[in-house]
Amino acid sequence: MLSHSRCLSRNFGRSLSAIRQGNNVISRRATSALSASHGVTLNTPVKSDRRPSVFQIQYFRTSVASREVVTVKTPAFAESVTEGDVRWEKGVGDTVAEDEVVCEIETDKTSVQVPSPAAGVIQELLVPDGGKVEGGTPLFTLKKGAAAPAAPKAEVPAASAEPTPPPPPPPPPTPSAVGPIPTTMPPVPPVPAQPMASKPVSAIKPSVSVPAAPAFDGVVKGARTETRVKMNRMRLRIAQRLKEAQNTCAMLTTFNEVDMSNISEMRTVYKDAYLKKHGIKLGFMSAFVKASAYALTDQPSVNGVIDDTTKEIVYRDYVDISVAVATPKGLVVPVIRGVDNMNFTDIEKTINALGEKARNNQLAVEDMDGGTFTISNGGVFGSMFGTPIINPPQSAILGMHGIFNRPVAINGKVEIRPMMYVALTYDHRLIDGREAVTFLRKIKTVVEDPRVLLLDM
Repeated sequence: MLSHSRCLSRNFGRSLSAIRQGNNVISRRATSALSASHGVTLNTPVKSDRRPSVFQIQYFRTSVASREVVTVKTPAFAESVTEGDVRWEKGVGDTVAEDEVVCEIETDKTSVQVPSPAAGVIQELLVPDGGKVEGGTPLFTLKKGAAAPAAPKAEVPAASAEPTPPPPPPPPPTPSAVGPIPTTMPPVPPVPAQPMASKPVSAIKPSVSVPAAPAFDGVVKGARTETRVKMNRMRLRIAQRLKEAQNTCAMLTTFNEVDMSNISEMRTVYKDAYLKKHGIKLGFMSAFVKASAYALTDQPSVNGVIDDTTKEIVYRDYVDISVAVATPKGLVVPVIRGVDNMNFTDIEKTINALGEKARNNQLAVEDMDGGTFTISNGGVFGSMFGTPIINPPQSAILGMHGIFNRPVAINGKVEIRPMMYVALTYDHRLIDGREAVTFLRKIKTVVEDPRVLLLDM
C-alpha cells in the first residue's frame, strides 16, 4: 500500500514538472518574438502568473506621428486686380498659429492678408519680399504641427563662493616724508631804492592771442542721412489716378462758408440720447452726406460723368457717395451706396463700419468700386482751407474743413459763430458754374437748417 502511494506521487510530480517546462517555453517564445519587433510600445508589462497551469498573453500597439507639409498659394483676386506685391510678416523657421497672418499682398486698391491654414512652422518662402504674384501662385510651405527648435540655453558661470574683498586704503604719509614743520617766519623782501617806471593805461596794448580756426575737413557735423523706401502699389496707383485727373478734367473750384451753429446745437442737445438709443455718436459727416445726396438729386449733372471712350454723358439715377479715409498706407475711398434712401443713423453706422474696416486693413475691392460723388473731410486734421482733387471717373468732390469761431455779420450785427469753409471742385467740361454754385449753396442751406429736408425745399 505504501509503495503504491509512493509511485502515484512520483508520477504526479513528473507531470507537474512537464507542465511547468511547457509554460516556460511558451513565455520565452512570446518574449523573444516581441523583442524582435521594432518601434513597438508596450502598454502594460507582461506579468507571469505563479500558478503553473495559467499564463497570459498581453496585447501591444504601435503609433506613427506624421508631419504633413502643405504649400499655401495666393488667394484669388477681384476681377479688376491681376497681381500684387508680397510683404512678409513671418520668416523661415517661425512658428505660426492657425489663422495667423503670414504675409500681406499689396494690390492697386487694397491689401490682402494671407493667414496660415494650420498651426506649424514655416519651412520655405517661395517668393522674395516685394515679389510680384498672381492668383494661385505658391507662396510658402508649412510643416503642420511642428514646433520651432528651442534655442540653446546659455551656460551661466558659477558664482564665486566668496566675493573679492576691496583693496585696503593707502597708509597715511609719515612725518619724515612730508618734511619738518617750520618754526620761524619767512624773510621779508627788500624795498627798492627807486620807484618803478609806470605807463599810462592807454599806452598798454593787450596781447590777446587769437586761436587759429580749425581747418574744415569737408564733413558737416550732425545727422544728415537719407532713407529710400520703395513706393507700394497702392501709393503708386493713387499718384497715377491723381495725375490722370489733372490731365483729363478741366477742374475748377468754388467756395462757400457754412454756419455750424444749428447743427452743433442739435448735436449737443441730442448726442447723449442718440448714443443711448443707437450705440454710436452723432457726427457732422452724416449731415454733409445727406445734404450732398439731396443736392445731387437737385442737380443731376453733378452726379453724372463723361465717358471718354464713347464720348457720352452718363447720368445716374442713384446716389453712391465715396468718403475719403486716411490710412497708414494711403488714402482710400470706400463707398456708401444708396445714400438717397438712408437717414442720419444709417449713414453714421455705415461710415463707422467702413472706417473700422479701413483702419484694420480689411477693406475689399468691392467696398471701393463705384461711387458717383466724393466727400473729403480735412477738418479732422485741422485744415482751414483747401482745394480737393476729383476722384476719377467722377465729376465733382466736396472738401470739408475745420470749424473755427469767426466774426460774421448777422442782421447787421457782428457775432462770433462757428464757421466752416467748404470747397467744391468740379469738371468744367460737364458742369457749368451755375450748377456748381447752386449745388454748393444747397448743401449750405441743408446743413445750416436741417428742417429743409423735412419740408423738401
